[in-house]
Amino acid sequence: MSDSADTLARLLGLLDGSLPGLWPVVRLSVEVSGAATLLAALVALPLAAWLALTPFRGRGAVIAGLNALMGLPSVVIGLLVYLLLSRAGPLGPLGLLFTPPAMVIAQALLVAPLITALARQTLEDALAEFGPYLASLGAGKAATMATLLREARFSLSTAVLAGFGRAAAEVGAVLVVGGNIDGITRVMTTAIALETSKGDLPLALAMGVVLVLMVLSVNVLAHGLRAYALRRHG
Repeated sequence: MSDSADTLARLLGLLDGSLPGLWPVVRLSVEVSGAATLLAALVALPLAAWLALTPFRGRGAVIAGLNALMGLPSVVIGLLVYLLLSRAGPLGPLGLLFTPPAMVIAQALLVAPLITALARQTLEDALAEFGPYLASLGAGKAATMATLLREARFSLSTAVLAGFGRAAAEVGAVLVVGGNIDGITRVMTTAIALETSKGDLPLALAMGVVLVLMVLSVNVLAHGLRAYALRRHG
């Protein structure tokens, strides 16, 4: 009971600001995950549209590979980015290792397959609905792609938000390439891991509640947008 009371007290202290350090960590978490999701979406959405519209030999294998990448362990992504950004790596002279941009790169690589796979299925469903009409108008591939992206924008936003939720809840990759440096690269997930390793379980649990609430809010927003899209086209 005392542990529960301590956790509740820590949670209230985090929320009202009496325990310092939370909101800079939350802000960095949102900034890094948001930038990574945006970067991934800029690549994933056009790629998903191309996959949905373009038949080619080996397309099934590409889609299967894309689905397999969704389950790639985050620490593997972190290791690959670490090797790229380390002093001996090809991007070492940029000096990005153990900085927020390195975390953005790692998270973008992590969530890009997820956004691409979800968006491709959404766009294929939209193509089945709007394809015959667009073909009757003589629309080319570029015009068809633009129309599908516009008409499916609410459903596509759920894929992007799912990517953000995945990025925000990720710990392995950002720990490898970010180093969990206080005030520089410490985000919610790495802070929770640190407090757990220090044995401060009430604080770790309180921060975990904040993280769950943040991710839950994103998922509720995604569900709302999906429901709105279904009503709009229903």
